[in-house]
Amino acid sequence: MIQLNPEKVAKLHSYDDLLDKKYGKRGTTTRTIFEEKAMVAYYSDFFKSRRKKLRLTQRQLAERVGKERSYIAHIERGKTDMQLSSFISISNALGLRLSLQA
Repeated sequence: MIQLNPEKVAKLHSYDDLLDKKYGKRGTTTRTIFEEKAMVAYYSDFFKSRRKKLRLTQRQLAERVGKERSYIAHIERGKTDMQLSSFISISNALGLRLSLQA
């Protein structure tokens, strides 16, 4: 069994504490910008990984969604701000189903 030192545990910072220190509290401009960039990076990587798992080229995915290959490349590099309609089209082309939860 692992024994944790309570004094050391008490000194640990949460992830939110670290983000607050570096980017400001939630709701601040710098924190919002960071969170938006993080989401873009997450979905860019997610789409790229899913495409590769399905053994699709960027060109094949682009054809499925009616876009240029360069558009898919920009998305996968996080270099473009995609519209919701494109997000849904790409998700569908990759066999993903979206749902919203409150």
